[in-house]
Amino acid sequence: MSEISVIIPCFNGAATLARALDSCLAQPEATRILVVDDASTDASASIVRVYALRDARVRLLQMPGNAGPARARNWAALNTVAPLLAFLDADDEYLPGALAAARAHLDAHPHEAVIRLDVDYAGFPARLTRHPQFAEFAAVLSNTVPSSLVIRRNVLLALGGFPTDELFRRYGGEDGALSWALREIFGQRRLIDAKRVRMHWHTGIHAERFLNIQLGYTEADPVANDATLRASRAWLDNARASVQQLRALQIAPDALNTPTR
Repeated sequence: MSEISVIIPCFNGAATLARALDSCLAQPEATRILVVDDASTDASASIVRVYALRDARVRLLQMPGNAGPARARNWAALNTVAPLLAFLDADDEYLPGALAAARAHLDAHPHEAVIRLDVDYAGFPARLTRHPQFAEFAAVLSNTVPSSLVIRRNVLLALGGFPTDELFRRYGGEDGALSWALREIFGQRRLIDAKRVRMHWHTGIHAERFLNIQLGYTEADPVANDATLRASRAWLDNARASVQQLRALQIAPDALNTPTR
């Protein structure tokens, strides 16, 4: 059975971090829970230290300065050797059995690179959830948000991790770029038999902005759209080239067993 490391990037997430951690600790499949404090100015790091004293699976990593969630996730991915990585935002939570289902699927399908979990959208305004197209675009979000992602570590590293282009920090969209690459290069399925991740609404989250635009309540910024689309295409091209180069390598059968001096 494959081990899973859960990675939680956190910037000033003290208000919701305990809920996220509790939901991780309830998952027996989570062999390591790495919280990356992205230069928070609140009590986030202290909360993690308390949890680490209670459960050895919890570990605090600290960024030297605020670098954004993509770099935080990538740093944690380099600080674990678990074959499977799961990502949870500090304001989301896993539902019971989430990681068991993900691990069972990937263990049963060794040629699949990734599996997505279906998302429950808690507390979202009725004007969004009652819209006739809400289910359609909620499914799009479930295929892109990091909290739905369970991926083989070697696949993420082959892609270069989460995109870190500064355009994404400015406008958002790195999650969509990664999802695009996974879909185009490896294919990605989603377990739709049950909701396994809960996303809690609060003002200003990306999901709210995305749904407001897609459901026609606000207009997209054409400059931001064009910039993120170009950056996403460039990142996809680079990711595809990296994977193709890896596939083309010829590794001697005994290369990993050859002693070095």
